[in-house]
Amino acid sequence: MGLSFGLPAAICLAMERPVILWFKRDLRVQDHPALTHAARLGPILPLYIVEPDLWAEPDASGRHYAFICECLESLREDLAGLGLTLVVRVGDAVTVLEDLRAAHAVVHLVSHEETGNLWSYGRDRRVAEWARGQGVRWEEMPQSGVVRRLGSRDAWQGARDRVMRAPVLGPVQGVRGLAVASDDLPAPATLGLKDACPLRQKGGRGAGMRALQSFLSTRGESYQRAMSSPLHGARACSRISPHLAFGTLSLREAVQTGAMAPGGRGADWARSTRSFQARLAWRDHFMQKLEDEPEIERRCLHPAYEGLRPREADALRLAAWSTGETGLPFVDACMRSLLATGWLNFRMRSMLMAVASYHLWLDWRSTGPVLARAFTDYEPGIHWPQVQMQSGTTGMNTIRIYNPVKQGLDQDPTGEFTRRWLPELAQVPDAYLQRPWDWPEAERLLERGYPAPIVDPVEAARVAREAVWACRRAHRGDAVTARIVTRHASRKRPRRAKPKAATAQLSLDL
Repeated sequence: MGLSFGLPAAICLAMERPVILWFKRDLRVQDHPALTHAARLGPILPLYIVEPDLWAEPDASGRHYAFICECLESLREDLAGLGLTLVVRVGDAVTVLEDLRAAHAVVHLVSHEETGNLWSYGRDRRVAEWARGQGVRWEEMPQSGVVRRLGSRDAWQGARDRVMRAPVLGPVQGVRGLAVASDDLPAPATLGLKDACPLRQKGGRGAGMRALQSFLSTRGESYQRAMSSPLHGARACSRISPHLAFGTLSLREAVQTGAMAPGGRGADWARSTRSFQARLAWRDHFMQKLEDEPEIERRCLHPAYEGLRPREADALRLAAWSTGETGLPFVDACMRSLLATGWLNFRMRSMLMAVASYHLWLDWRSTGPVLARAFTDYEPGIHWPQVQMQSGTTGMNTIRIYNPVKQGLDQDPTGEFTRRWLPELAQVPDAYLQRPWDWPEAERLLERGYPAPIVDPVEAARVAREAVWACRRAHRGDAVTARIVTRHASRKRPRRAKPKAATAQLSLDL
């Protein structure tokens, strides 16, 4: 009989070091590459860190925190079904991780790659420095089509599509856990948060799955033609955006579930399905921009646009826009709807940002945080590139100056949406609803408290158009613009180095 030099299984298990699985914007256990990988390494310590400094940032709000708390309760239940206990800790990430490392002899940290805001980028750099100093191996796993340290956009689309075609990861098998005491989730007031937004969407895996399934089975038929309407878009759109933002659904799940939607249901369904898939790809496209250039949150993508607008915001204009009191009815209705519900369809989000940037001439660094706090589905990788795109500071995208009166007439022809959110205008005739200042009885509005417009929308647009296009013409085809196009523009095939031609091909595949 030969000698065995192996240790008994029980002793081997005892010698294994626990692995910290750090949850961030990936609050699920399904199709979770980081969880699948961690399960192969040793006993798992599932961790979520409530970071007070993160919640003190100007883009954070109570509605985000309330949504996340619901997601964490759902995650806690799902982890318990795997035999794991979610550990919540409150504090600085490096301090929390070091405490757990010292207490449990941790040598391995696993998480997903995060394309977050500049604050989280800085925090991750500090965590990486800590891990190197303490001999902890930190592995960050991709969870979307965003490519870290991307060399060229030329091959990006193919790489993204391969990730989306890969099999959805099944439930982890044979997972082992570590029992560690958990903090309670802090009350919002403890973090200085208000604005819970009772009409917002609810968080958690179940809510995300119900939204996706109802969209693909019934609600989505009119998606392609109704998404631009603030009135009908709330039902016709998928409404899975907050679940993608905080990771109760994986993007790959959404892509593959959408592709399996039953065929043979008519032209409307076919168009809507194609449009849905295109926008899921569009999501990764924009997130890649922030991944490649984190400073987009802080600086104009094209430096020539620095100083175009005053950095010190006009306080009265900013307050009027932020609260839906500009005197431009459709703009105000959209803002009030957003503040009350935490959601607005994409076209109206673009209009709100464009009106702030062009008609009110406010710098995007003043208005961007306002919208970030209001969107329950705030995703930094989409938000900051879009904020700049709608403000005309990228140097490459088409300048779109929305006419707020025309948008109201086009997107709310019956006035139902506008009157729902502006009850002060209930008695204004349809013909004057979007320009009540022309109504012969406009003085009656003052009795109901609705303000006169803070700018003349036609004249304000004219002045803004001249200023922005003058800057655009001065820098069209320059070396900086060429670099921006090469690094950030959408394309399905490699671009050749022809800046002037390239700038004419910047429409996204939406």
